[in-house]
Parts: sequence; structure tokens; C-alpha cells
Amino acid sequence: MADFDNLTQAPAAGSDAPSAEQRTWGMLCHLAALSAFFSGIGLVLGPLIVWLIKRDEMPFVNDQGKEALNFNITVFIVSAALWIISIVTLGLGLLIAVPLWIVIALIWLIVTIVAAIKANDGEYYRYPFALRLIK
Repeated sequence: MADFDNLTQAPAAGSDAPSAEQRTWGMLCHLAALSAFFSGIGLVLGPLIVWLIKRDEMPFVNDQGKEALNFNITVFIVSAALWIISIVTLGLGLLIAVPLWIVIALIWLIVTIVAAIKANDGEYYRYPFALRLIK
């Protein structure tokens, strides 16, 4: 159980709080996922681009970028699984998939905005339901 706690807990708050620039870039890591509204690939590509640009310079952005990527990859995997279920069941799975997509989209939007606000405040945010694929 201790290993799981280490993966899901935010780093301890130290004396070196993130600067205003780091907090802004950390917020952009989360908000970049909203580019999915304009392009279908923005869900993962948006946070990935921001993270790749600033991960080596800013530890806070490195942490929040990984977190945003992990969460958005998780959302993508769940959505893809629902599509596969819908196809395999010849459309009958849509009776389950469509309501779940609506719920997932609402949760995704709300949690992404909360994460951006927390990052802008300098807090190390952890998404509630994210696979930790990028460490």
C-alpha cells in the first residue's frame, strides 16, 4: 500500500515555492487539454507539447505536465474502450457508452479546470482517477 501512496501523493511542499512563471506554465499544462474542443488530438497533444517545452527548466511544470498527461491519456483510453465496446456489440453498446461519455466529459472538464486553478495557486495537484503511466 505504501508504494501506491507514493505514486498518488503530491510532493511535499518545500520552502521553494514555484515562481509566478512556473505556476503559469503549470496551469497551461492542464488547460492545454481543452484544445481538444478545437482539434480532436488536443486532449493528449496539448499537455504533451507544453510539458516537453518546459519540463527541463521548471520542476513544477515537469510534475504538473506529467500529471495532466497521465489523466488525459486515461480519459482517452476509457473513451477508446467505450468505442470498441460499441463496435463489438454492433451499436448496442452505445446505450451504455453515450451516457458514460457525457459523464466522463463533464468530470474531465470540471477536474481539468480545478487542476488549472490549483496549479496557478502553486499547489501540486493530483487527479483522482489517473493511471500513472508517465513517471
